[in-house]
Amino acid sequence: MADPSSYRPRPGEIPDSPGVYKFRDDHRRVIYVGKAKSLRQRLASYFQDVANLHPRTATMVTTAASVEWTVVSTEVEALQLEYTWIKEFDPRFNVKYRDDKSYPYLAVTLDEEFPRVQVMRGAKRKGVRYFGPYGHAWAIRETVDLMLRVFPVRTCSAGVLRNHQQKGRPCLLGYIGKCSAPCVGRVTSEEHRELAEEFCDFMAGRTGAYIRRLEKRMTEAAEEMEYERAARLRDDIEALRRALEKSAVVLADATDADLIAVAEDELEAAVQIFHVRGGRVRGQRGWVTDKVEAVDTAGLVEHALQQLYGEERGEAVPKEVLVPALPEEAAAVSQWLGERRGSLVSLRIPRRGDKKDLMETVQRNAQQALVLHKTKRASDLTTRSRALEEIAEALDLDSAPLRIECFDISHLQGEDVVASMVVFEDGLPRKSEYRRFQIKTFSGQDDVRSMHEVISRRFRRYLAEKDRTGEWIGADTPGEADTTAGPPSGPAAPEGAPGAVARALQDEGRPKRFAYPPQLVVVDGGQPQVAAARRALDELGIDDVAVCGLAKRLEEVWLPDQDDPVVLPRSSEGLYLLQRVRDTAHDFAIRYQRSKRTKRIRTSPLDAVHGLGETRKQTLIKHFGSIKRLRQATIEQICEVPGVGRKTAEAVVTALAQAAPAAPAVNTATGEIIEENDGGST
Repeated sequence: MADPSSYRPRPGEIPDSPGVYKFRDDHRRVIYVGKAKSLRQRLASYFQDVANLHPRTATMVTTAASVEWTVVSTEVEALQLEYTWIKEFDPRFNVKYRDDKSYPYLAVTLDEEFPRVQVMRGAKRKGVRYFGPYGHAWAIRETVDLMLRVFPVRTCSAGVLRNHQQKGRPCLLGYIGKCSAPCVGRVTSEEHRELAEEFCDFMAGRTGAYIRRLEKRMTEAAEEMEYERAARLRDDIEALRRALEKSAVVLADATDADLIAVAEDELEAAVQIFHVRGGRVRGQRGWVTDKVEAVDTAGLVEHALQQLYGEERGEAVPKEVLVPALPEEAAAVSQWLGERRGSLVSLRIPRRGDKKDLMETVQRNAQQALVLHKTKRASDLTTRSRALEEIAEALDLDSAPLRIECFDISHLQGEDVVASMVVFEDGLPRKSEYRRFQIKTFSGQDDVRSMHEVISRRFRRYLAEKDRTGEWIGADTPGEADTTAGPPSGPAAPEGAPGAVARALQDEGRPKRFAYPPQLVVVDGGQPQVAAARRALDELGIDDVAVCGLAKRLEEVWLPDQDDPVVLPRSSEGLYLLQRVRDTAHDFAIRYQRSKRTKRIRTSPLDAVHGLGETRKQTLIKHFGSIKRLRQATIEQICEVPGVGRKTAEAVVTALAQAAPAAPAVNTATGEIIEENDGGST
């Protein structure tokens, strides 16, 4: 535990101007990022008597070993840089909202020749129009099914589209009128795109004008005695109204707004967001966070706005954002939102009327989400803590291993030898720090030498990064001010320095990928692999990292220099956590090994035969022994293979004749099923 006075900047060093500051621990890991209108006043508040600080703030300043700052021109710049650094460094003492689930969106792929309507999850991509998020994927499919009658936009995958283009006939949706069938040329790409854009306009809330236009066309059709067309338009209008009824009107003035509510207690907070478009609730989502820093409702709202709109542009940011409390720098946040939208954004607290009533509904949802989360998490926290304590007791460690790294070796009969490293912190996977290695010094099935190599490489990098800690790189261009403050004696950029945010992101003093040591190294294997890992650490002079191995055969835990394994009960939470860590490393290594093998393996000439599946390919290769002998066979000889008719035999002969004679076979040319060896068993 560090004394904050040991790294407190000297008087007069901190500028009295807007900026962003970072606290780092003794491993140079960023543990907290904050912004301030006045860096001098804000940082001074951290270096008072620790007894007067909030308990979480006191924990942070005693964990830190140094503080740095970057001066920027405006508060908006500070807000943007703070958001960028929180995303980059993932500091442990900053509020980080966790989605309680992966929310589905209704997406329209306007970047394709024939735009597609589909359910989409995960990261957003350019050229795709998103609506939502929705609570359930079935709600999206229900809405789309109703609207396809009016907007028959493509919903099939790219593979299905190509297949029907080749066949020259549409799918079932094309026959029943729920797809305009661009695959067979019923509509041009321009007409289909116009349909997709009308669909987007309707989903964006411009519903009234479109329905009125359909009603006018229906009346005109009836007057002209085209009763069948009028009936179809009537059914289209009814379908659209049924779709609209699924989202009730909550704001009568057709407002586009997002409503954000916060429910909190001393330890955790839940945030709920309702997305209202055209006066109707179009989506809902929720986040939960641990209050690892001393933050009030206004601070939670600011963090929620950063996470919600940090990656958004244009109409994804609404004209109005309603919140329960305004952030400390409300004007700067509103300006930041306006820059992302491209026009003015109103950030305010609803005081009366429909918006206040709807905010109360959102608040009730947030409160229920917090209660549900606490109910679920109670057992999870207890279980993870018990698992770490059981591991510490079984391995005779001084304290619970808060950071665990696990290594696994994978290869295919000695080829493409690779290794994986996965990281668990506080019993949870930290995927951003997973690493993978390609074994360089040799190839073969010697898993022990591979384990020694990968452990040596990982901790050599750690020692190298540790030696570089504290080095500060100045500006590359003579006379250019360095915008990143170093240790307390380091320079700070003058107020208003141009490009402060951009240059601050080039900070070369940050820890690299292997800068943080684990308390426990787990290897997938038994006594030989454990001995190799311990030998690698001893050769580097590292004696403060524990090592163990988990063997698959009996799930035994092996320790260095011990002839007998440690056997944990099958019901042990500690054993379950070690198994989860080991299995994660195994899967990560297998995926990497497969990706390397896929790049190395060349395509078989039989892949060009239409309708020839994997089973019959294997049967042909088994029957003749190799692609070379199959190429020499006649059509009659190929027809003798069970399941192969004359038409298929002719196609095989044609494909092999067109392929280059020297084309090598795939790994499965022998017809044998090769088991993958993960290299982790005894």
